[in-house]
Amino acid sequence: MKWLYRIGSAFIALMFAAPLVWMLVVSVKEEGMKIITVLDWFKPPYSLAVYQEVLTTTKLSQWTINSLLVAVIVTVLTVIFAAMAGFALSKVPFRYRTFMFFFILGGLLIPGEATIIPLYQVAKDLHLLNSYSGLIIPALASPVAVIVLKSFFDGIPNDLLESVQMDGGGIWRIFMNIMLPLTRPAMASMAILTFIGSWNNFLWPFLSITDDNLFTLPMGIPTLMGQYSEDYVKPMVINAVASVPIIILFIIFEKQIVKGISMSGIKG
Repeated sequence: MKWLYRIGSAFIALMFAAPLVWMLVVSVKEEGMKIITVLDWFKPPYSLAVYQEVLTTTKLSQWTINSLLVAVIVTVLTVIFAAMAGFALSKVPFRYRTFMFFFILGGLLIPGEATIIPLYQVAKDLHLLNSYSGLIIPALASPVAVIVLKSFFDGIPNDLLESVQMDGGGIWRIFMNIMLPLTRPAMASMAILTFIGSWNNFLWPFLSITDDNLFTLPMGIPTLMGQYSEDYVKPMVINAVASVPIIILFIIFEKQIVKGISMSGIKG
């Protein structure tokens, strides 16, 4: 039976990998080549000239930098704030702690689209539109990260914290020296999922940014795709440039990504 599972797994993997291989192969072809059969796409000659043209004549490289900058900052700040909130909800006794937990948990029940209009109004009043701050600050609140990290903090014995307190350690020392090292796998998983979510975010940048110098990749790519609708090579180059960083991230952190999805319960 094992060989059946292996064959089935290999077939499914090939099905998912085929579009990526197709994209990368077509992106290194020369423009204007005569294509008669599917196999002609895989035959030489190959060229990176279209990559050079797209990167030098469009703002794709700037949009890639914008996406990377926003995703990195959002990831770092989200994980830091979520870790602090999860630690407080788990180990720091304070009034209305249970209420705050269910209040944050309730954030998972509200569709993101339902908060777009009030979020846009608040960003407008605070003059955050058309700025990096407007892209970053609204994305920092992550109920999923808070709940997942709190569950990990709950699994750490209180006796360990009490022993540190008996040695004179305060809350900050417990958080930095005890809690964070023990929850490193969970934080890594949340960081990867947050990075991917920020990298693929389209709706909020679409609503809050009108300056094309501040576009992120999900927002900028459709504007280029309309220009090259009758060509195959340039759209594939554009999508390859946008996809390769996240593909590399997945290859490097595959185990953490799968673990993070299983921990957070995200599906689809």
